[in-house]
Amino acid sequence: MKHILTIIFATLIAGTIFAEWHTDELGRGYISRTVSQPDDYSGRVVSTIIARDTTVAGGKGVLYIHGYNDYFFQSDLGDSVVAHGWNFRAVDLRKYGRSLLDGQTRYQVRNISEYYPDIDSALVDMTSVGLDTIVIMAHSTGGLIASMYLNNVAAPDVCGLILNSPFLEWNMGCFMRKFAVPFVGFLGTIFPNIKIDQGASTAYSHSLLRRYGGEWEYDTIKKLIISPPVTTGWIHAIESAQNWLHKHSDIKVPILLMHSLRSVHGAEASKGDAVLNVQDISRWGNRLGADVEEVTIEGGLHDLVLSAPAARDSAYRAIFDFLKQF
Repeated sequence: MKHILTIIFATLIAGTIFAEWHTDELGRGYISRTVSQPDDYSGRVVSTIIARDTTVAGGKGVLYIHGYNDYFFQSDLGDSVVAHGWNFRAVDLRKYGRSLLDGQTRYQVRNISEYYPDIDSALVDMTSVGLDTIVIMAHSTGGLIASMYLNNVAAPDVCGLILNSPFLEWNMGCFMRKFAVPFVGFLGTIFPNIKIDQGASTAYSHSLLRRYGGEWEYDTIKKLIISPPVTTGWIHAIESAQNWLHKHSDIKVPILLMHSLRSVHGAEASKGDAVLNVQDISRWGNRLGADVEEVTIEGGLHDLVLSAPAARDSAYRAIFDFLKQF
């Protein structure tokens, strides 16, 4: 109780304001609430908490953090978490999805720590209703953010971390990783708003969307078919966080590290991870803490819970086997 009151007091002092719950756009038993965060260099900032509107006894909860060019829409995941005896929350981080405000630059960030209040607010929501055994589940860039958070923020109610294809290294050649990206990252400390094009590939989104032969429907305004340009400030934030984790990470809670068996390109996008290098995920993921369980998923997509049924079932099996220890 003392910990809950401390967090709530600190949150109020920081200027965070929680709106009332309302029916979420997902429907089907999901609710959400907007959290007004303190203004930053772009002006007004909010995050959004999404909840499966079912209370499961026992004080256990999962908090889901999405990836880049993403938002929470995986209701099947939330439903499965609840069916396995855990309460479920997700957060749309500032400038993403439900939290993107008019006039904001999508996904703009200059330091990964900017996301910590968004995670704090979600954890406050969970602890305030008696959830004291919390596992964070995070995908891609969300995995990078969650790893930084657990290294740098006291979160005594968080007892585990599930990483779904975490973005721990750039999927680029040696020259780009060692010279070009650090240079652009340095540029981002001086001129953070220069936009860097990411190309026009649609391979990954086409592997997901039903209209192109995938299984899923989602809002293609919130999760664009073609990833938008990133800023030099964003590159600096990602590069700095990755480098810090490579040298200093010491996460104290058990970690489930999940990724596809193989990386793929172009037309193979429906058969593996078309975004990141799975060898990099394995290399750096196993160094995040002393207790890491690594699971590879045959046929898994970059977002494993959006994979074809056999691979998706394997990912769910790994997740719920991991949760049994808590």
